[in-house]
Amino acid sequence: MGYGVRLRGEPVPFRFVTCIVGVQQDGRVVIGGDSAGVAGWSITVRADTKVFRNSEFIMGFTDSFRMGQLLRYSLVPPVPQDWDLDRFMATDFIAVVRDCLRDGGFARNDSGNESGGLFLVGLRGHLYRIDSDYQIGRSADNYYAVGSGDEYACGSLHSTRGLDPKQRVRMALEAAAHHSTGVCPPFHIISSDDISSDDVTTYDASD
Repeated sequence: MGYGVRLRGEPVPFRFVTCIVGVQQDGRVVIGGDSAGVAGWSITVRADTKVFRNSEFIMGFTDSFRMGQLLRYSLVPPVPQDWDLDRFMATDFIAVVRDCLRDGGFARNDSGNESGGLFLVGLRGHLYRIDSDYQIGRSADNYYAVGSGDEYACGSLHSTRGLDPKQRVRMALEAAAHHSTGVCPPFHIISSDDISSDDVTTYDASD
């Protein structure tokens, strides 16, 4: 992830240089992220985390630190009024996200086609992937990994079914950091059953 409007670095021109991992398991969602801030060939370990809680939502973002700041501090997410979460996410939630990113100056408009960014959301035991065209996705595998380390992380997640979800997320991030130059510790992990917005667990590579 880079410092400016985009988080793409020159070494990986078509993929976001980061790794965000999400797991849906046992009625909860766990999302973790790395700490790399990448601009071209330079990397900085960011103190601000890529995963966080906003109300009852937990999120992890790629694309832009600015987008993440808007989702964390400016977005006022609506409260689901029923248990049709897919409908809620595709309509009410996406509507406020679009307004938030547009008002914050992040959303892009290319010949009338508006786009945002890529991030993961956990809500009431469900894991969602939000793409730049504002579609929502849910994986039949009950996990997602996004960013330049996604393939390494997905391979790890596939091999760790049955383990504790926080452990799975950590192992996936470790695999991504080992194989991808755009991913680095410390890793930050948050679970939907954590009580407060400050309940983010941090792991260094040596832990």
